[in-house]
Amino acid sequence: MTVFSSVDAQIDALVPSWLTLPEVAERLGLEVTRIRPLIKEGQLIAVRRGENKALMVPSDFIGEGKIIKGLPGTLTLLKDDGFTDEEALEWLFTPDSTLPGTPAQALRENRGTEVKRRAQALAV
Repeated sequence: MTVFSSVDAQIDALVPSWLTLPEVAERLGLEVTRIRPLIKEGQLIAVRRGENKALMVPSDFIGEGKIIKGLPGTLTLLKDDGFTDEEALEWLFTPDSTLPGTPAQALRENRGTEVKRRAQALAV
């Protein structure tokens, strides 16, 4: 799993909004130097985007002063399933009428058990 990759237009269109690493740090109440380790540990996904290829994190991954519940575990499951960061982002932000909404939205709404169950089923 690559740590920092550029995002393609399809994924960029799926993700509603992005945060720079300093913005993520501010929302989490952390020093900006703590954000890259969170990405390396698989707690968050960051991709390079925009003209200056700045590292950015989907804003939906950050809740009230913390990473949304269930995201790190879901990212681990997807990584274990062989997903790249791009594939994980695509899966998390693609609408699923049976959820309903996107897996990222379901995580934000504290419906992580169902999201994790679906992520585990991908490995089968």
